[in-house]
Amino acid sequence: MKLMIRFIKPHWKLCAVTMLMLIIDVTGGLYIPTLAAEMMNQGVLGSSFETLLNTGIKMAIGSLVAGLCAVIGGYTCATLTARIGKDMRVALYESSLKLSVHEFRQFGTASITTRTVSDITNIQTAFISFMQMVVPVPVICVIALVLSFRLDTQIGIVLLIAVFIILSLASFIINSASPLFKRLQKLLDSMSTVLLENITGVRVIRAFNNELREQERLNVSFAAYADTSIKANRKFANLDGLSFFCINFVIITVFWLSGGRIAAGHFQIGDITAVIEYAYLILFFIMMAQMVILTLPRALECCNRIQNVLDYSPEISDPASAQPGSAERSRSDVLIFQNVSFQFPDAEKDTLSNLSFTCRRGETTAIIGGTGSGKSTIASMILRFHDVTEGAIFLNGHDIRQMRQEGLRNQLAYVQQKAILFSGTIAENLRYGKPDATEEELLHAVGVAQLDALIRSLP
Repeated sequence: MKLMIRFIKPHWKLCAVTMLMLIIDVTGGLYIPTLAAEMMNQGVLGSSFETLLNTGIKMAIGSLVAGLCAVIGGYTCATLTARIGKDMRVALYESSLKLSVHEFRQFGTASITTRTVSDITNIQTAFISFMQMVVPVPVICVIALVLSFRLDTQIGIVLLIAVFIILSLASFIINSASPLFKRLQKLLDSMSTVLLENITGVRVIRAFNNELREQERLNVSFAAYADTSIKANRKFANLDGLSFFCINFVIITVFWLSGGRIAAGHFQIGDITAVIEYAYLILFFIMMAQMVILTLPRALECCNRIQNVLDYSPEISDPASAQPGSAERSRSDVLIFQNVSFQFPDAEKDTLSNLSFTCRRGETTAIIGGTGSGKSTIASMILRFHDVTEGAIFLNGHDIRQMRQEGLRNQLAYVQQKAILFSGTIAENLRYGKPDATEEELLHAVGVAQLDALIRSLP
């Protein structure tokens, strides 16, 4: 809930207009059966054509206003939902960029992707449905009950009892289904992870003839998700049947009570139509709300998962008073590792211990070692993807922990072991490190990488 308030707040005016339009639409929907009952009573009592015509005009105006408000409310609600989704995705993306490499791996690529795409889509779907189908429920219940009590106290009490029973059943089933939807989101993460591993590791799987093993892993993951989803949906299927039973019981009771009430002069024939319309409208909105409620536990779990990322405090952050760390061409010692030790948070011993060396201008420094000896870790620490556990790293005489990360990485060039190409043209990929690079600089870079012949052969 805190997450939704945070993202609704900047758009509170749009939210207020949406709610106002929905309330007017619902009120108009209840006003029409009231006028219809009044017209029927007027006809039974032999009222003039002019009186009936005036009531009919009121019904037409009420229908027009309610319909117009429904259209405006739908438009503003869709706009509000789209803006909230956009703001959430931007905030989640910016928060994920602040995570260190280790922290990002803790969440997992599949999980971050699911949160950014699927989870926020679930929240958007639940929010727009909640605004249009759940928010009007208390309004329509209160107004319908007031109108029913105004017509007849006994029938109003019957309708009140039915509404109370249906809402109590809905509350009970939501509470019992909530843990299932929490489990569903975790199973979705697991399913995404296994699927991503199968797609990216397809060559390894085929090379080791492990197709059947991976197929079994996927089947187990899919089956667990399907079984949990079926359990959750069964609960809401029971709620639908019970709701229909309660409303139909109300209608039978209204017909049963109305005979004696009409005979006693406390009730009119047209009022029966009004009360039944109230009951059907309450049933319709409660049934629609139940379908939305089906998505709410999942949406709430999605909110919690997004909140976890947004509230996460990165272990690596810029200091309050950062040094500029500009390049000093006069210094011979460009990079200095001074008694550096490093240990991963989930490791039992140091990956690097008491490491000291210097990279000097005009020289090439090579680091040689076996697999897992810490070569890639050293490169990551220079870029401050990880912070030292002990000691310090100096670039141009400045401790890199006292420099802004953007300024630090502007002075370093980094070539990964595994090449990554982003969608777009070759020129756009070449300009990734220098957006204002000239054509000559691009051609020079291509020549140094020995890719000029390949690129010239491309269309």
